[in-house]
Amino acid sequence: MPIADLALITGATSGIGEAFARLHANKGGDLIITARRAAELEAMKAELEATHGITVYAIPADLGTSEGIDALLDIVATIEIPDILINSAGFGGHGPHVLRDLATEQAMIDLNIKAVVTVTHRIGGAMARRGSGKILNVSSTAGFAPGPLQAVYFASKAFVTSYSQALDQELRPRGVTCTALAPGFVETNFAKRADIIGTAFTKAGGASADSVAQCGYKAMQQGKLVAVNDRLLGFVMQWMMPLMPRRFVLEAIQRSQSKD
Repeated sequence: MPIADLALITGATSGIGEAFARLHANKGGDLIITARRAAELEAMKAELEATHGITVYAIPADLGTSEGIDALLDIVATIEIPDILINSAGFGGHGPHVLRDLATEQAMIDLNIKAVVTVTHRIGGAMARRGSGKILNVSSTAGFAPGPLQAVYFASKAFVTSYSQALDQELRPRGVTCTALAPGFVETNFAKRADIIGTAFTKAGGASADSVAQCGYKAMQQGKLVAVNDRLLGFVMQWMMPLMPRRFVLEAIQRSQSKD
């Protein structure tokens, strides 16, 4: 499948989502970008249209709410079925689960899981009826194991990775593929919001959002099931950890998520 003309990207004004939007624009593709902050979306729309001569639809929406998801999908339905869907919106949080604010944990589930499922169900269904399309869901290497001190975030990414692979198997005969992108630590504002700066996991530094987006975009175009930008970490998490005693794994991950 050639590079698609129209990509819908959530979480498009920051981090990996922004990197995906800029990468697609640089390839000459049109965009539907969505995020919560309207001013940032409009500024990005103006910049990308002026720089690349493309069409950018900017749709402010809070995908952590049913109303925001419905508003986005209703507007997208008036444009056209995207050729690419990239679900990048999401957030994490640090600390013992029972000591964290329950509403925040539930909001994480709403954005990291519910929004991905709802948007993918609608757009993926339209793609399947058309007979073509590519979906990329931004997951994480966190999805390969339980995550003490980030219990809900790790579990949400395990869902995304599993869900994406199942969807690919269901949709591939109808011309649609689904790729899970599972990066390790990425140098974005995500870490600050998730309050993981200072953990052992982040001290060694991470990949750039641009390099992660390039890895994911290439894997999506190739129709791969799972893409991991950090091959060593991916090997450890996918192949070595399942062979290790479970308690050892839990303790190792907890140490990596702890702060001095």
